[in-house]
Amino acid sequence: MNKNVKWLPAILAPVLVIGAVVAAPAVARAASTPPDKTAQQVLALIATAKDAAYSGTVEQHSDLGLPQLPTAGPGSSAGGSDATAQILDLLTADHTARVFVDGASKQRVQVLDKLAERDVIRNGSEVWTYDSKTKKANRITLSARSSAGSGTPIIGPVPNDPDTSTPGGSATPELQTLSPAQLADRAIQAITPSTYVAVTSTASVAGRAVYELELTPKTGSATLVSHVVLSVDAATGLPLRVVVDARGQKADAFSVGFSSIDFSTPAASLFRFTPPTGATVTTHTAPATSPTKKPHAAPNAAAHPKPTVTGTGWDTIVELPAGATATKGSSPTPSATQSKLLDELTTAVPGGRALQTSLLSVLLLDDGRVLVGSVPIASLESAVQ
Repeated sequence: MNKNVKWLPAILAPVLVIGAVVAAPAVARAASTPPDKTAQQVLALIATAKDAAYSGTVEQHSDLGLPQLPTAGPGSSAGGSDATAQILDLLTADHTARVFVDGASKQRVQVLDKLAERDVIRNGSEVWTYDSKTKKANRITLSARSSAGSGTPIIGPVPNDPDTSTPGGSATPELQTLSPAQLADRAIQAITPSTYVAVTSTASVAGRAVYELELTPKTGSATLVSHVVLSVDAATGLPLRVVVDARGQKADAFSVGFSSIDFSTPAASLFRFTPPTGATVTTHTAPATSPTKKPHAAPNAAAHPKPTVTGTGWDTIVELPAGATATKGSSPTPSATQSKLLDELTTAVPGGRALQTSLLSVLLLDDGRVLVGSVPIASLESAVQ
């Protein structure tokens, strides 16, 4: 079969997005027993959260049932610029990161590797990424619209009803017109058809009192996810830790959260970046987009069919058509590192190869299609048409 594993970053990287919601705490009072709240009240508290200046240490732990990759030598997870290896390294090994924030437009994240460092720095409309191991830097200039974002909203814009959408079929966000209580009610209405929602207890994260909001799938064994626990700061409503548990596994499958926080304003120099001598710099410009305008179809849209989605909620299965995960300019022939990783991480099944983790299953078919879901491999095989 075609051993192109360019799909791995695209498939597995969204798991890391879980970590993004913890990087936004504001100044909080000392930990104490907070008053009881319902799930709606905790969600309303999240909706009132504000950005602030702070710095802290974030700890990530993954136990997805994947083998921990070697950290040195050919084909290692940290031995080169191969994107697949880097993503898998983030998912199979523990990591520590330093986070610095000064409002909505100044952030820096430093992922601390052995004898190396990976940075993402935003200073207004300028964003830098840098890998000290490969000495590669990327400079991204954000559009005026994207750089004017409000920071890290946990609950996004809620679209109008279809019959009140703007001409052309594009809904106008009405986040500004909804109160926190209304947002919380809508969130609960969207979640509860597939999920049990409860505030299970109060606890402490990084010395601060938190509410633990537990999300439990109603689908039972149809999904690999047992439950998700979101630890919400009782004083500010900002998430400090996320834990995802897998069905049948005692250890947390994925967790990311703050181990310490300092609420003094970080030095301005932390958000200014100058590429080191010898670094390779690539520049990019983020295109401006408007949610009120219907985007024009790309000339080659027909050559890139959309994914097919079956099921709902936790047992949703996404089928990517052949060629959908290929990137512009990428070679259909995998690198030696990619081939080695594919052989190590997947097993042969009728019609292709399969990757099973404690939270995610991936089925690569010989015809180039890829099926993904937080479901058992057997469910993906049954979904093949």
